[in-house]
Amino acid sequence: MAEQVEALYGKTDVIAGVATGAIGLGALVADYLGLPFIYVRPEPKSHGRRNQIEGLLEPGQNVVVIEDLISTGKSSLNAVEALEAEGANIKGMLAIFTYGFDVALDNFSKKKLDLHTLADYENLIQQASETGYIKDEQLNTLKEWRKNPSQWQQ
Repeated sequence: MAEQVEALYGKTDVIAGVATGAIGLGALVADYLGLPFIYVRPEPKSHGRRNQIEGLLEPGQNVVVIEDLISTGKSSLNAVEALEAEGANIKGMLAIFTYGFDVALDNFSKKKLDLHTLADYENLIQQASETGYIKDEQLNTLKEWRKNPSQWQQ
């Protein structure tokens, strides 16, 4: 993942993880690249300094955001907005997995944010089918679910 950050986004100043699932991933990427690490909560703490961002971030620094999972993109883009509000220059986001929902694609497109993932839903179910992990009927069910998961019923 660290090598992907360099290949996709070039030189960056800071790696940011989206709480909580990407904190460990982001910390490992930052350590591998020898870069500072910060993380972003969904909302500011309700006590203490009321930070939403933990770690040192200077205005104008180039940041790559690390995420674990993209579903709608809402929490990921919330983190990006918090970083931008503190003056960060967001180079892009790298996530482990995306469902590839249209709503997420639209949200990232509207934000004009570069998103890359290591894996996606279509590839996952295709590999599961080709290796015999799931049967054709299950593959068809998974494809149907993907079309509209919030309204899907079996």
